Amino acid sequence: MASKFEFGHNMLQHFALSSEYTNLNHGSFGSVPKPVLEASEKISAQIESNPDAFFRLEYQPLLNAARASVAKLIHAGVDECVLVSNVALGINTVLRNLQWGENDTLITTNVTFDSIARAARHITSTPPYPKSSEFNLSFPSSRSVILTRFREHLRSVKESSPQSPTRKIVAVIDSVLSTPAVLMPWREMVEVCREEGVLSVIDAAHSIGQETDINLMKVSPDFWVSSCCKWLYSKRGCAVLYVPKRNQHLITTSLPTAINYMSPSPDDVFSDFETRFFWCGSNDMTAPLSLTSAVKFRELLGGEERINAYCRQLALDGGKRLAHVLGTHVLESDEHEGEFNTNMVNVELPLSGAIKSTADTARMFQQKLLVEHKVYAAHFYHNGKWYVRASAQIYNEIGDFEKLGVALLEVCKQVGTAHNC
Repeated sequence: MASKFEFGHNMLQHFALSSEYTNLNHGSFGSVPKPVLEASEKISAQIESNPDAFFRLEYQPLLNAARASVAKLIHAGVDECVLVSNVALGINTVLRNLQWGENDTLITTNVTFDSIARAARHITSTPPYPKSSEFNLSFPSSRSVILTRFREHLRSVKESSPQSPTRKIVAVIDSVLSTPAVLMPWREMVEVCREEGVLSVIDAAHSIGQETDINLMKVSPDFWVSSCCKWLYSKRGCAVLYVPKRNQHLITTSLPTAINYMSPSPDDVFSDFETRFFWCGSNDMTAPLSLTSAVKFRELLGGEERINAYCRQLALDGGKRLAHVLGTHVLESDEHEGEFNTNMVNVELPLSGAIKSTADTARMFQQKLLVEHKVYAAHFYHNGKWYVRASAQIYNEIGDFEKLGVALLEVCKQVGTAHNC
């Protein structure tokens, strides 16, 4: 699809970002394009003109249209997709609907996003105390090594768990890790789970709007949740929860429980799944409804392929330029360059690994980058080294990575001095 939009700094006019700020951290909170904001303001005005008419008569058709737009992107049935406010709520909805037993096991990783890891910890530390298991991921690595080790881990968990007809093993898998930003072989991991009799719960926070070939009908995970306000340009907060029909009987309630909740009936397994998520209390309803305008704007930009081709190439090129400025290297796969990359790139920082990650260190990075240098990308500590995760978006150019590198050289020096390193 041809597009009149030229990517790069020219696109900044279509976003509300401050002209003084260089954003290389789109992956954390996203940024809403002005056309989406304007469409949402019109919906907000429509709501306030007659709240009763909107919520009683007009809201549900608009919500269904938003669900349909996102279902098309991920190749899923509309009746298998509902909208929730964020990925953490979606994952919690799945995990807290499952009926746990003492012989069950919940698998996470050492790099599972913190709020999800803490939810898993809460579940395994309360009755009936299902077991917890951690699959360790250490980078650099490779997709083939991860897959081999993942299957071995699942088999080890199965061998150590008492056999019973009701025993279940549930694995929470990231499609794209947050830190380090790594595109995981999640499709293959879903298949491994299926072969090993393990339920797969995919934390796909960074997938939609960043991966172009999502086909959930084909991959068929047991549960899948993705943020729409990170890479897809919707308002915050909005996420899609995908539950295939075969598993909808497992999700008996939304969180919080919807106003139209009814106890599940053996004769009515699937039909009320969508309605369980229709009205979970008053909220900013313009966020889920912004999906329709967000998807339309992306189509005007040239579609998913064009957007992500630009962002991925810029992430690859920008990562190399950033590493050159810092005098370090890009975190790569052990097998194939670029294998781990989507629209984010990890670059090692010139900072001693002896400096541990603390709240004070994090605040120092944030304060100096955001306030003094007016540029930002996420820093993190992994496998004994410090890294920065830079996100590439259609409003970025290679010079933004150079600006970030210059700022990081100064900040890393200051952090090192503060820690006598």
